[in-house]
Amino acid sequence: MLKSKILRIICIILGFICLGIGVLGIILPILPTTPFLLLTSFFFMKGSKRFNDWFLSSKIYKKYLENFSKNKVMTIYGELILLSFVSLMIIMTMFIVNNLTVSIILMILVILKYTYFIFKIKTVDKKTYLKLRKNIDIEKEKLSKNKVVIDEE
Repeated sequence: MLKSKILRIICIILGFICLGIGVLGIILPILPTTPFLLLTSFFFMKGSKRFNDWFLSSKIYKKYLENFSKNKVMTIYGELILLSFVSLMIIMTMFIVNNLTVSIILMILVILKYTYFIFKIKTVDKKTYLKLRKNIDIEKEKLSKNKVVIDEE
């Protein structure tokens, strides 16, 4: 029981750290935003339903991750930044660890990551990306109106 509570607290702390770095990435062009926000979502999902719900309803999530989450699409720029950042982190880990077995496992991870992005994530232009994001907002508005009608009955 205590171990799971400590793990949840660690996940929440890591979620806020990743959120902070992700927000800095919005301001500073040298920091990627999307990978840190994906990590934020992961850690909040593992750590706290309340923080996860808060993050999913935030403007940051809606602007940077919602379209990826719902439609499995990214712009080429977003994909390049995300893949470059994650690849760089994995390569740095390979050099730091300097172990053949770990390096092989990490290279397999890199191959799986690129395979996933090539075959599962659709690359779209910015105009299509924005159109899909707008469709999400329209759909949410319709659901919200339906909920109001149901609540009134």
